[in-house]
Amino acid sequence: MASLLVSAASLPAQPVALEAAPASATLVLNASQPGPVINPNIYGQFAEHLGHCIYGGVWVGENSPIPNTRGIRNDVVAALRELHIPNVRWPGGCFADEYHWRDGIGPREQRPKMINTTWGGVVEDNSFGTHEFMDFCDQIGTHPYVCGNVGSGSVREMMEWVEYMTSDASSPIANLRRQNGRDKPWKVSLMAIGNESWGCGGNMRPEYYADEFRRYNTFVKNYPGNDIYRVAGGSSGDDMNWTNVLMAMAAKQMNGLSLHYYTLPSGDWKKKKGSATEFDEAAWFATLRNTLRMDELVAQHAAIMDKYDAAKRVGLVVDEWGTWYDVEPGTNPGFLYQQNTLRDAIVAGLNLHIFQKHADRVFGANIAQMVNVLQAMILTDGTK
Repeated sequence: MASLLVSAASLPAQPVALEAAPASATLVLNASQPGPVINPNIYGQFAEHLGHCIYGGVWVGENSPIPNTRGIRNDVVAALRELHIPNVRWPGGCFADEYHWRDGIGPREQRPKMINTTWGGVVEDNSFGTHEFMDFCDQIGTHPYVCGNVGSGSVREMMEWVEYMTSDASSPIANLRRQNGRDKPWKVSLMAIGNESWGCGGNMRPEYYADEFRRYNTFVKNYPGNDIYRVAGGSSGDDMNWTNVLMAMAAKQMNGLSLHYYTLPSGDWKKKKGSATEFDEAAWFATLRNTLRMDELVAQHAAIMDKYDAAKRVGLVVDEWGTWYDVEPGTNPGFLYQQNTLRDAIVAGLNLHIFQKHADRVFGANIAQMVNVLQAMILTDGTK
């Protein structure tokens, strides 16, 4: 940058406006001191049996006029493949703790129906189960992140589901999988032991859930050729006590600990959430301000985890995040259908930067949700 030297005698008698010298900055890149590696799992997604996420969004059935491959709609698969998604969390969410995997295997016409008491009170016919989900993962080129039922299930039920999915043995459970059309086991590298056990997953105290996690986790087996990363059900937002208790009582048994935090314009679940598309400048900035709370929350939970796990062996898994507004007018309030705008794109960018910033502790994250629900990548409307 050139310099200009001026003598005092040459200055004018009266002050004149001078153009400010351009500011200078120095940037140093030190390749010998890299930071933590950003885990690709932060770009994970979440597909729950909620509204039209699965039914109509992913699954239309083999007899649908909508082009599909084995019942899974081709247009959605093509769009999702472009995103190179690392993993998909399924079947919930709150739905996971009322889901019984045996209801979703075998001939579809023989599968029992149930009521989805959490989301809209609609009939769940179980036509999209384990085999269909694994097929969907194969079609979009991703890894399954399976959420097990602790709230209303049993240790045996979860143990046998893991065997059904991942064991190559000649056993009654693995042979049942073969009977249902799948010879070789699937790879399941991620599994959550329950969901939101402090709330819809059982309204448990952290001490009680810690013991339940240890018990259930004991029977989640690693069969030959498959190692499962076990995620304990973590806190909602700023419940630091939950994280402290779980780390104190069960850190040695877990690989990951979840955290859920949604961006609400009001920042308060007791207040009206606000419209997804009709908002003023104040709501715009309130939404972004509340999104930035994720940085504070991740840092605070990570600091608690550091007390018990200085080596950072246990990963923080933010497996539910995104915007949550009032549903679109005229839609089922239990289906959580919302349109998205540039505001949501900025929310997503902010969150992803926060996860990258804390890459030393954040193992993964899952935006909620994939299709037709909350901050969805894709919206469908019939054939469109």
